[in-house]
Amino acid sequence: MQQTTADTPTILDLFALEEVGRDAYRANTVFHEPFPLYGGQVAAQALRAAGLTVPAGRSPHSLHGYYLRGGDAGLPTEFRVDRDRDGRSYSARRVVARQGEEIVFTMSCSFHVEEEGADVDVVPAPDVPHPSTLTARPMPRLFSMEGALPPAPYPGSEWPTRWWARCVADLPGDPLVHACVLTYLSDISTGLAPHHDESSASGASLDHALWFHRPVRLDEWVLMDLVPHSTARGRGFYSGTIRAADGTLGASLTQEALFRSRESSVFSRPRS
Repeated sequence: MQQTTADTPTILDLFALEEVGRDAYRANTVFHEPFPLYGGQVAAQALRAAGLTVPAGRSPHSLHGYYLRGGDAGLPTEFRVDRDRDGRSYSARRVVARQGEEIVFTMSCSFHVEEEGADVDVVPAPDVPHPSTLTARPMPRLFSMEGALPPAPYPGSEWPTRWWARCVADLPGDPLVHACVLTYLSDISTGLAPHHDESSASGASLDHALWFHRPVRLDEWVLMDLVPHSTARGRGFYSGTIRAADGTLGASLTQEALFRSRESSVFSRPRS
């Protein structure tokens, strides 16, 4: 096995999976990072692996993932895909991600043939300045992504809950690649930041779900908007949306994360 050890890989390097067997893939792009493996990366790579086993013409419409252990960005990750079902319109897949002998992440996801039908979005897009009027900067921890901050819905929040983002890499037109980039983006920051205080804060992601409503290009500006809902019993829950610059609702997300004392929460992972 030959590993890629570039200091600054691109987002497309992360999605360049090596086929190592039937329905088995390995992500060989590795790099040093002082934190556990970023959850958006392993989720996006798992979706990429699943998509490589799906018949042509089917795009992801949902995924549900569980973060089981803290991975290591300096190690390759292997993905095993189970083909649960291929129907006339839908394909269901399950993915297990391992580093060495340990499972770090599992995902169930589904793919759908595009259909014509009613197109309704009942919640208006947030009224925010266009990103062209704001200052764009590279996004922390993310490769090939830049962001810009509009006015915050929760002033004083420790981390942003609403921001513009776009991929600066030269992306192909493949809808799966754009869905993977969206997945990569979707785990950054936290919608629980408005509930942080001196003693408690959000930590590692526990589980994450995405629904892809309409195709949006991730090499164009999208608005990510996170809303906190609940913190209790050491966990927090929030939801979010990702919209194109014209307001088109591309995806919805929900996530549950650890919410503990600051000494034990940040970047920790549950252990089996």
